[in-house]
Amino acid sequence: MLQWACSGDTSIIRFCGRILWGLILGAVFGLIVGHYGYAGAVKTYIKPFGDLFVRLLKMLVMPIVLASLVVGAASISPARLGRVGVKIVIYYLLTSAMAVLFGLIVGRAFRVGTGIHLGTGAGKAIEAKPPSLIQTLLNIVPTNPFASLAKGEVLPVIFFAIILGIAITYLTNKNDERIKSAGTTLFRFFDGLAEAMYLIVGGVMQYAPIGVFALIAYVMAEQGIKVIGPLAKVVAAVYTGLTLQILLVYFVLLKIFGLDPIKFIKKAKDAMLTAFVTRSSSGTLPVTMRVADEGMGVDKGIYSFTLPLGATINMDGTALYQGVTVLFVANAIGHPLTLGQQLVVVLTAVLASIGTAGVPGAGAIMLAMVLQSVGLNLTAGSPVALAYAMILGIDAILDMGRTMVNVTGDLTGTTIVAKTEGELDESKWK
Repeated sequence: MLQWACSGDTSIIRFCGRILWGLILGAVFGLIVGHYGYAGAVKTYIKPFGDLFVRLLKMLVMPIVLASLVVGAASISPARLGRVGVKIVIYYLLTSAMAVLFGLIVGRAFRVGTGIHLGTGAGKAIEAKPPSLIQTLLNIVPTNPFASLAKGEVLPVIFFAIILGIAITYLTNKNDERIKSAGTTLFRFFDGLAEAMYLIVGGVMQYAPIGVFALIAYVMAEQGIKVIGPLAKVVAAVYTGLTLQILLVYFVLLKIFGLDPIKFIKKAKDAMLTAFVTRSSSGTLPVTMRVADEGMGVDKGIYSFTLPLGATINMDGTALYQGVTVLFVANAIGHPLTLGQQLVVVLTAVLASIGTAGVPGAGAIMLAMVLQSVGLNLTAGSPVALAYAMILGIDAILDMGRTMVNVTGDLTGTTIVAKTEGELDESKWK
């Protein structure tokens, strides 16, 4: 198997160094060409190389989710699978709620949106319906699992894969040799498919430095100059909150469960960097799973369930972003939120994250939902719409940081659950 932890092997260290150089050079290049008015050329000629990197990663997502989940569910008993599921869902909900609270706290501390005076206006309302909890739960069960697989609908595929994996477990434990052989064949097929996908990930990541350069160059050329001024406060507040989420939530939890936070970051940095530049939790999933396996020492039966689930419903960074940006919009239009409205923001952001896909720009959709939940309706030409548009202008920069925290949260929860289940290879932490 290919190794992904950037330590020990000098060739791997050089590989991670190439990614870092791609990031730095892309940022410098993007800022320079953007300053001289060539952002359009970057979008036309450079950005496609970054888009190719994202597409290559996304190509692997659904096959990996299906194959690894089937193998994971077939490798452990249904009772234990249920225990792992309860633990990880509780972790995801609690850390998301903490993230929104951090967002509100740093937003107030930085006084985001104050000093901006937006005019009034009216127009056609922009619809952004929050997800119905009942409908979200119903949509988990696919009417056609193959259609869900083709459409990239992660939750239905997760449900089907778990059911199929459990069925394979029962087949392999039958006394009838024909049925037992069929179950074993199915298990070996999905196990082989998963390993093949991991091998392809290794090949795709050799292209990563070029993809990283192109993605960062485009973001900086298009957005770099726009962070100057009042919006710089929003960027500072969001990244401060994201740092606090890592230090005060993930690090503390890791310490409580006897794991070294510094070693965790060293092991997780490949997935964190990939998430930062691709801005996609789902797109980063192949790398995240590789890190959990070879870097963290998490058993496949754990991470093959918790990580795909986390890429879909766990969005700590995005939830924190909601707290900051809702305060920005409210303050920018002279409508500060009451304590009750801030609590509504916490609840809505946590629930909305369950039904929002882990793809670039999902946070902007969630923001529209959260704004409406506190009576700040998006109406074209209105002050709310103007403030919302300002946030969208820097959304790509905010999205990089929040996606990185989303993935870091997934890995933290997965590692903790594996430790509590006795399924963590602790020799890799010495």
